[in-house]
Amino acid sequence: MRGRRLLVLGAGPAQLGLLSAARELGCYVVAADRDPGAPGFRFADRRAIVSAEDEPALGQLAEAESVDGVIAPGIDWPVAIAARIARRLGLPHPITPETAVLATSKLQQRERFRDADVPQVEWVTCRGEDEVRAAAGRLGYPFVIKAPDRQGQRGLGLVLEPGDLAAAAAEAFHASRTSSAIVEQYAPGREVTVNAFSHRGRFVPLTITDRDVADPPAFGVALAHVWPSSLDPTEIGAAVEAARSAAAALGVTDGPTYTQILATRGGPRVVELAARLGGGHDADLCRVALGVDLNGLALAAAFGEDIDDALLVPQSRAGGACVRFLVARPGPLEHVRGADEAAAVDGVEIVHVYRKTGYIFTPLRRGSDRAGAVLAVGDSRDEALVRAAEAAALVRFEIADAEALV
Repeated sequence: MRGRRLLVLGAGPAQLGLLSAARELGCYVVAADRDPGAPGFRFADRRAIVSAEDEPALGQLAEAESVDGVIAPGIDWPVAIAARIARRLGLPHPITPETAVLATSKLQQRERFRDADVPQVEWVTCRGEDEVRAAAGRLGYPFVIKAPDRQGQRGLGLVLEPGDLAAAAAEAFHASRTSSAIVEQYAPGREVTVNAFSHRGRFVPLTITDRDVADPPAFGVALAHVWPSSLDPTEIGAAVEAARSAAAALGVTDGPTYTQILATRGGPRVVELAARLGGGHDADLCRVALGVDLNGLALAAAFGEDIDDALLVPQSRAGGACVRFLVARPGPLEHVRGADEAAAVDGVEIVHVYRKTGYIFTPLRRGSDRAGAVLAVGDSRDEALVRAAEAAALVRFEIADAEALV
């Protein structure tokens, strides 16, 4: 892999692990992101200030840089862009453009899941507020509304009562690229993530993590990923089988998948599958928890390299692991203190601070509003949780007094 030229779509927090791994493996890394201050640029040999969604510019960049592979870790929409660029340039890629389109469209996913009998919640496609109201009458309150082609909680809302409907619908339609929205039944249950890797059609589940999420208005934003899941083994097995059936329905035979599952009283329900690495440092958690280098596997798949099955066999390394996200109060960032002290806590593997001085934090609404993350391991799940919480408490984001700045 050393010396291979790689184009990475995105250089934000969701790409940090992959970019760091590519640098360590000796790849020549071209990173593209519209944010000049993207934290992942520090791992790049070539920085391109280009949106990860600007397909024409990215295609020209890939050709000009004579890259050997293209990858879009941690974010959905560019997954299809990477697959199409790879096909146009005759580069290897783990998934086809057709599969990538299914993986980046919540609507097309749900249609394919329905045809393949993949367990999911009841849902309706809507193209206006009146249709949303009709769907609410059918599905009942509360319900979930989402833009079918966005991620990171853009256009996502939990509607608790009729008075909340108009605003949530307007937000979903505004975020949607197709002026449509998905309204789905709200199914109470535990949220888990199945991180897996497929190789030559064999689906290999790796870490199954509990997903601790924020309350509305930050509905759906993860505050922590915790391994191992506290579900009982039967429920974990059912979640894995649901993720396996989802990958098969979309035609994923190679590469990483990140599948969100609701563990309900009626069994698992697939929320969505992403044909990529998870954006919440999931691959790093997999490495410290199981000894499986998921970042390295994703890079090998992007370059079309042969993968030894032995690399997919977990090696027990920790009793528990936890990614805990950091949240700052709104306002301009003046200083970050305590990161070094947090990194010195027993069991802490990684401390990420996403933003630099001057960045203006907004209230937590989406995943992109998070300020950083801590990854900790322990002899047990509970010990990992305690260590992550201790480290997180040491990181202090000092916010300027907004009135003093006026």
